Amino acid sequence: MADAKVIPFDDDRSRGSAQRAARRRPTGGTSRRKADPGGMREMPVSPLPAQQPVLKASDAPDPEPPVQPPAERGGGWDRRIAGGLAFLRRRITGDYEVDEFGYDEDLTDQVLMSMVRPLYEKYFRVEVKGIENIPSDGGALVVANHSGTLPLDGLMMQVAVHDNHPAGRHLRLLAADLVFMLPVVNELARKAGHTLACSEDAERLLQRGEVVGVMPEGFKGIGKPFSDRYKLQRFGRGGFVSTALRARAPIVPCSIVGAEEIYPMIGNAKTLARLLGFPYFPITPTFPWLGPLGAVPLPTKWTIQFGEPIPTDGYPPEAAEDPMLMFNLTDQVREQIQHTLYKLLVQRRSVFF
Repeated sequence: MADAKVIPFDDDRSRGSAQRAARRRPTGGTSRRKADPGGMREMPVSPLPAQQPVLKASDAPDPEPPVQPPAERGGGWDRRIAGGLAFLRRRITGDYEVDEFGYDEDLTDQVLMSMVRPLYEKYFRVEVKGIENIPSDGGALVVANHSGTLPLDGLMMQVAVHDNHPAGRHLRLLAADLVFMLPVVNELARKAGHTLACSEDAERLLQRGEVVGVMPEGFKGIGKPFSDRYKLQRFGRGGFVSTALRARAPIVPCSIVGAEEIYPMIGNAKTLARLLGFPYFPITPTFPWLGPLGAVPLPTKWTIQFGEPIPTDGYPPEAAEDPMLMFNLTDQVREQIQHTLYKLLVQRRSVFF
């Protein structure tokens, strides 16, 4: 099979305290009327200013209980079980939606994200910066570097956007056609919101107001040798820029540090790759020498930083056909990602910590 073709392109408690304070507030400032035994008139009675009410220990207000996290209140597992049962009911009754691209948001949130999240939180310990640079609504094109031999960086970026963005936005990744040729992987990718890396699909998603992720390096980036780590490869002819210009969506550069070291690629078995129909066949210090154990990634420490968005809505509609403008914007995005990579590498204390 020929090399796969890649088309290039983040209070009730205060009200209760106020009510308790109102109940404890002394009433000495308001006049009370005491009935005259003779029934002739009512005399206003005011408290003595020098006297203070004597409170017994039993009359003191109860201290507020400390606020406990949901898991310690005993309701954490109850909510999880209830959520799981509700999910099963929706799957059985068919009460869920799948869009025209095959994206199943309910399955992604409840199952697929939960499967990847331990890798994101515990194994790679991903640190996210600049998530506020992704707009809260409307379309946006996130452009990131690509590395790591296997495309785990795209999955980590997808979790980073969903779990850290204030609006809980979903990242729709553009994937190479090879992804949709592999059994099982094809179906899972569609369910998770991935779609073919082509301008038409990307533009439709952006015009619908989705956050779209693209890695223009493609296989050149993910399959580069370890000696070229954190050196961005060619971004193609700027197809992602023309897509953003037509959709009038901002471009958000994204830099990922940590993925380069999970599978240090020291060689490429090109003959075997051609026989299997893969763009490359990696050789690492552990794979294929250790068999299945060699496929376990190294537990590196990751940082994902989203840079300041580059607006595109100020350009005229015909700008999408201007090759010089596309070249300049492509170079600007690439340089911003590369500069941020170098800055993050200088700040990094260790590959693993």
